[in-house]
Amino acid sequence: MSDNNLRIPLLPLRGMLVFPGMIINLDIGRERSIKAIETAMNGSRRIFLVAQREATIIDPTASDMFTFGIVAEIKQLLKLPNGALRVLVEGLTRAQILSVEDVAGSNFDAIINIVGDINDHSNEVEALKRMLVETFEQWVLASKKITSEVLLTFKDQPDPGRIADMIAGYLAINISEKEKILEANDVKTRMNLLYGYLCKELEIANIEKNISQQVSKQIEQNQREYYLREQMKAISKELNEGDERQSEVDEYKKKIEELKLPEDLVEKLNKELDRLYKMPPMMAESAVIRNYLDVVLSLPWNNATEDNYDLKLAAKILNKDHYGLQKVKERILEYLAVRALTKQNKGPILCLVGPPGVGKTSLARSVARAIARKFTRISLGGVRDEAEIRGHRRTYIGAMPGRLIHGMQTCGTSNPVFLLDEVDKMNADFRGDPASALLEVLDPEQNCNFSDHFVEYPFDMSNVFWIVTANTVDTIPAALLDRMEVIQLASYTDEEKVKIAQLHLIPKERKEHGLTTKTFSVAPRTIEHIIRDYTREAGVRNLERKIAALCRKAAKQIVDGDVKSVKVNPANLTTFLGPIVYLESDLKARSEVGICTGLAWTSVGGEMLKVEVIACAGKGKLQLTGQLGDVMKESAQAGYTYIRSRAKQLGLQENFSETTDIHIHLPEGAIPKDGPSAGITMVIAMESALTKRKVKAGIAMTGEITLSGRVLPVGGIKEKMLAASRYGIKKILLPAQNMQDLDELPKKVRDAIEFIPVEHMDQVTKIALED
Repeated sequence: MSDNNLRIPLLPLRGMLVFPGMIINLDIGRERSIKAIETAMNGSRRIFLVAQREATIIDPTASDMFTFGIVAEIKQLLKLPNGALRVLVEGLTRAQILSVEDVAGSNFDAIINIVGDINDHSNEVEALKRMLVETFEQWVLASKKITSEVLLTFKDQPDPGRIADMIAGYLAINISEKEKILEANDVKTRMNLLYGYLCKELEIANIEKNISQQVSKQIEQNQREYYLREQMKAISKELNEGDERQSEVDEYKKKIEELKLPEDLVEKLNKELDRLYKMPPMMAESAVIRNYLDVVLSLPWNNATEDNYDLKLAAKILNKDHYGLQKVKERILEYLAVRALTKQNKGPILCLVGPPGVGKTSLARSVARAIARKFTRISLGGVRDEAEIRGHRRTYIGAMPGRLIHGMQTCGTSNPVFLLDEVDKMNADFRGDPASALLEVLDPEQNCNFSDHFVEYPFDMSNVFWIVTANTVDTIPAALLDRMEVIQLASYTDEEKVKIAQLHLIPKERKEHGLTTKTFSVAPRTIEHIIRDYTREAGVRNLERKIAALCRKAAKQIVDGDVKSVKVNPANLTTFLGPIVYLESDLKARSEVGICTGLAWTSVGGEMLKVEVIACAGKGKLQLTGQLGDVMKESAQAGYTYIRSRAKQLGLQENFSETTDIHIHLPEGAIPKDGPSAGITMVIAMESALTKRKVKAGIAMTGEITLSGRVLPVGGIKEKMLAASRYGIKKILLPAQNMQDLDELPKKVRDAIEFIPVEHMDQVTKIALED
C-alpha cells in the first residue's frame, strides 16, 4: 500500500455530498453506518464519506456508490433517543475508492487513494476565482436562500480550490453535478465546471425573483401569502419533502410549548423554525439551525432538584467520603442552614485552594451528594480561548455553545453543583482572556442573566452552587478572586494520611483489584513506612499509587498460586515496592560551615530548602545561582548589605566586601525558586561562610530580612511546618509574628518540634551558629 493509500471505514450518504472544509451534522440510522462510525471513533476518528448514486437504496453495494468521496474527521458524537447517532464531521481532503471490503458483515472498509489539488497559480485561475466570488455574491442576494454573512468567509480565503469547494457546498444542484465537481482535482477544471452551474443557478434565481415581483403586483397581500404557501406545499409535495419537514417543525413546536419558555424566547425560536421550514433540507445552514434549536431546547430552563436540608445526613455523607477538611464541611453545612431558613436560591461561590491530591475535586462531588444535587465539572487547565467559556457566535462554521452552557445541558438541572477545576491554570492570548469571561458567571449580582454567544439569550445561573479549585491564588486575576470565598486546604499530616489510607484508599484499591480483606491486608505501621520512605507529597495521590502497586503484586502472587493471602508489613515492604526512595534526612547528622536549611512554600505544598554559601578571595562580587527569582535575589542583596553593616560585630574585617567574593547557591537548579521566605536562611549561611562558624545541625528557619536586621513574618507557615515534620526537623526559627499561625497545626506536630520565635537577626545568629 503506497503512502497515499489508506484503509478507512466507509459511510455511504443518501441524497447529499460533503466537500473539503465543510462542517456538517449527519443523522446516522442504518446499522452498517452506525458500526462504521463506532469503528472510526475507536481508531483515528477518520471516516470516508461517499454519496450513493440512488438515495432510495437502503443497503448499498460498492457499485451503488460514486468512486470519489471525502476523508472526514468526526468532531462530535451525540446518541439520539431512537438509537440513531448525530455526528458533526469536517471534510478534510478528496480521495478515490480503489476497492471496498465487507468487514465480517459489520461495516464497509474502503481502500482509498488521497487525491491532492492541481493548481498552476496562473492568472486565468485568479480571474476564475474573482468571477466565481462575484457571481456567488449575486446569487446569494438574488436567491435569499442563505444569509449574506456567509460572504465574509470568502474574503480572507486565498486558496481558489477551497473557495470552489465552499461555493459548491451551498448550491442546491443535483448529486451527479456535485460529484463531477468533487472528482475534478484540477482546480481550473473544477472552477470552470462550477462557474457553469453557478451561472445557471443565478439565472434561475433571477427568473424566480422576476416572477415573484410580477405576481406580487397582481394579487392582494392576503392572497399573496396564501398563494405562496400553497406554492411551497405543491413544490414540497413534488419533491416528497413537505411531510418530513412539517413533522420536524411540528415536533420542535411541541417541545417549545412543553418547556413553557419566556415569550420573547418563544418568538425567537419560532423565527428560526420558519427559516428552517423554508430552507432546502440539504443546505448547510439548516444543520446550524437544527443544532441551535437542539441546544436551546435541551437546556434546563425550569428543571431544578430539591435540596436536602437534613444537616445531620449531609454531615454524615461528607464525613464518610472525606477525612478531615473541617473548614469546608462546616461552610457547606452553614449554607444549608441558611437555605433552610431563608429559602433563597442564590448559591455560594467557593474557591478551594490547596496542593494537588488533598481532595479538592472529590470534595465537590461529595458536596453534590450531601445536598442532593446533580454534579457537573469542567476543567479550565490550559484554556486560552474566551469562546470556550462564552461559546462561538453562530456566524462561524462549526459554532458550539461554551463549556458552561454545555455543562448545564449535560446535567439537566438549573441548580447543580458546578465545579470549575484548575482555574489558576488559565491563560490569555490573542483569542481573549477566559478569566474575564468568568467574571459575569461568578458574580452573584449578574449570573442570573448569563449570555452565551451561541444561545444569544440570557440563561439564569444564579441557582448554581459554584465550586472553584486552584493550587494557588497567585495566578488568579484580582477581579475574579474578589468574587469568590477562598477556603484554604492544607497538606495532610502523616496521621491523617494513615487514616485516609485505612478508611478510603485501601478499601478502594482492594475492590478495584479483586481482593478481599481475607486475601490482602496492610498493617498500619506499614502505611507509615510507605508515607515516610516512598512518598513525599502534600496530598495522597502517590500514596494511592503505591497502595495500587501493592495490590497488583498481591493479585499476581495469588493468581500464580504462590500464596492464598498476602499481608504487607514493614519487614517485606521492600520486596513489593523496591528500595527506599527517600532516605532519612541527615539534617541531624552534622554541623557544617556555609550550609543552612530553610523552609519554602510552593503550589504543591511545603518543601525544605538548602542554601549553600562559599566565601573566597576576590573583588567583592556577590554571585547567585540556582534559578532564583527577582524577589529572592533582592532578599539576598538586602542580607548581604546587612552583613556589611554588621561586619565589626561579626568579627569581620571592615573591607571584607572588597577582598572576598560570595557565591550563594540553592541546589536543584532546574527548579525555579522565588519569594522572601529564605531571607534569614541566606544571611545565616553567609555569616557562617564568612566567620567559619558552623550552622548547628537539626535547625531550619524561615523569615524575611530587612536592612536593619528585623525579621518579618511570611506566609505558608502551616505548609512549611508540615514539611519540616516530614523531614524530621526538630527545631525551627520563625518570625515572632507568625507564632499565632501555629494554632492551625495538629497537636502532634506542635509537640514534636521546638518553635523559637525571633524578631531580630542577632537572635537568629546566636541560636543558629556554633560558638
